Amino acid sequence: MKKLLISLLFAFIALAANAQPNYDYSKIQREHLGRGLVCLNDGNWTIISWRLLKGEEKDFSFNVYQNGKLLNKKPISNATFFKTKRIKKDVVYEVRPVRNGIEMKDKDVAYFNLPHSNNNSYLSVPLRVPAGGTTPDGRPYSYSANDASVGDVDGDGEYEIILKWEPSNAHDNSHEGFTGNVLIDCYKIPNSFDNGKDPFLWRIDLGRNIRAGAHYTQFMVYDLDGNGKAEIVMKTADGTVDGKGNIIGDKDANYVFDGNMEKTIEGKGQAQRSRVTGRILSGPEYLTVFSGVTGEALKTVDYLPGRGVTDEWGDTYGNRSERYLACVAYLDGIHPSVIMCRGYYTQSYLAAWDWNGKDLKLRWLFDSEKLDRERPQGTNRYSGQGNHNLRVGDVDGDGKDEITYGSMCVDDNGTPLYSTGFGHGDAMHQYAFFPNDKSLQIWDVHENKRDGSELRDAKTGKVIFQIPSGDDVGRGMAADIDPTNYGLEMWSASQKGYFDVKGKLHETAKWIPQNSAVWWDGDLLRELLDRESVQKFDWTTGDCKKLIDFKAVGCAFNNGTKQNPCLSADIFGDWREEVIVRTQDSRELRIYTTTIPTDYRFPSFMEDIPYRLSVATENVAYNQPPEPGFYFGSDK
Repeated sequence: MKKLLISLLFAFIALAANAQPNYDYSKIQREHLGRGLVCLNDGNWTIISWRLLKGEEKDFSFNVYQNGKLLNKKPISNATFFKTKRIKKDVVYEVRPVRNGIEMKDKDVAYFNLPHSNNNSYLSVPLRVPAGGTTPDGRPYSYSANDASVGDVDGDGEYEIILKWEPSNAHDNSHEGFTGNVLIDCYKIPNSFDNGKDPFLWRIDLGRNIRAGAHYTQFMVYDLDGNGKAEIVMKTADGTVDGKGNIIGDKDANYVFDGNMEKTIEGKGQAQRSRVTGRILSGPEYLTVFSGVTGEALKTVDYLPGRGVTDEWGDTYGNRSERYLACVAYLDGIHPSVIMCRGYYTQSYLAAWDWNGKDLKLRWLFDSEKLDRERPQGTNRYSGQGNHNLRVGDVDGDGKDEITYGSMCVDDNGTPLYSTGFGHGDAMHQYAFFPNDKSLQIWDVHENKRDGSELRDAKTGKVIFQIPSGDDVGRGMAADIDPTNYGLEMWSASQKGYFDVKGKLHETAKWIPQNSAVWWDGDLLRELLDRESVQKFDWTTGDCKKLIDFKAVGCAFNNGTKQNPCLSADIFGDWREEVIVRTQDSRELRIYTTTIPTDYRFPSFMEDIPYRLSVATENVAYNQPPEPGFYFGSDK
């Protein structure tokens, strides 16, 4: 244990000194966060946690006050976490920055009002559960809280929650059936100073011409125009109702196949009629920018590309044409653009848009089919390479972002960077896997019963090592879970155990969770987030120990076997991450934050642009955990 503690100490020193991201933060347009103070009662103790911001690493320490009384004997410089005896009365806690020994002025102070009756290690957000409905064929459906994102919609330096409501009959186009409407809400994160004020801000109803399912509504939440307030961007259609009640397009239009539209699919007859019921294969498609403050539609343009002729995507029922991805990227190295994508099983399109507060302008359109027609025979194709998710980061070190789109990568100017030709997969992770190395790598898994899993260079696509497999490798994870190995570990559904960065397999008899991960306890290793729990991996035994069981306290994860919370991200408090889950009845969101002490301090992960961008894309299709653009782990 002593050896491990010494190792972690050296890891902290090395991490702070060497593993810095590539971004020039002095130029990039980004959100401006506040102190993110949060206070919770945990048994006989009160836990106080706050953000360290970029640029405060060396000169800043902090004082903590309880009803005006200084609690710490000297300024706190080794952590942004403080624990004090709980008192039985309402308390106002303050955190005051101290710079070079001088306490800063009132405007820099963060306040949090904590009622003594608060007994939970989470913040509660009451929800407005939508009324259910009945489909045209007479089947009832209800709603549950699903994927979420965060953004500072009102410019106060703290995040609001944007939440998608999923109807119980949500389906991919690979399945027939009507679905209920998709709804998008915005909620404030309550502080007890709000005195019970309803946190609900607005609701957008995407209408009947947007189908519900994991691969349809990818909503991007980000401050795109630099006004300090986040916008929301997503695909819309005729009948979408914005947060102010305004209708986009034709409110009476109905493009949902009802089973009696056989003329639309020539020559298919009754057999095809039953297959298309509930699917949407025609009608206008739009892209809309919404105000984060009000939910009002600010600008609507045609969605690019349109679906065209459904058959040309490889099927007649829209399974391939109705697959969407999205992300935000700094394509010029300064301003964020939103990239809306269509297709990954066959052709793939990425459309990059810029929003200046008034106009939504197309920057470029990536067309895999056009590129493949121009490529020599025998070279790796760009079509058919997409995953159920994507990653963003400056992989080539030029200060501009690239989009890793499954087995291919698109450069910042919309031209191809590389394709491995390994094809489609469900999960992908982009990190700096090697300590003291700023370059990024990709751990990718594939479903073609051939290419298995591989670790590759994110800039060139060159394979570092590969584990071929005749199985459908559906899931894979990467994180530092074993401090005795150099660099990160990675594992997938195709083997028991985990690989180190040299490709050596460390076998375990036990199954290791594969869906997600979270920084939760006090060390630099990452914990596992899966099956409605946070789990700690024990590298000496191969066991996983539950640190928190969300199901046991009445909460639930989402999206079937993908088993993810509404969101996991460093949304307030110190550098460790929060987990946002819904209660089983969806009447409440709970934001859980760790109460485990730590002696480390780092700037909020949200201050790292690649991490922030991966939080923005976390709601896309098969959710993946957010990951920074630099090495973070237990190695010195």
